[in-house]
Amino acid sequence: MTRNEGTIDRALRVVLGLVLLSLVFVGPQTPWGWVGLVPLLTGLVGTCPLYSILGVNTCSVAK
Repeated sequence: MTRNEGTIDRALRVVLGLVLLSLVFVGPQTPWGWVGLVPLLTGLVGTCPLYSILGVNTCSVAK
């Protein structure tokens, strides 16, 4: 898997994932917070399958 997420993109995904996951334990305690696993995992790994399908690359590292 090649990286297709830049640093800012990855950081925003991790933060968004953690915020969504916090909805499971704090606040309205909705199960929809488990959706936060998707941006959290893609942010930690650095690869987004949807970006690969669409041909998007926000990573600034040259291939």
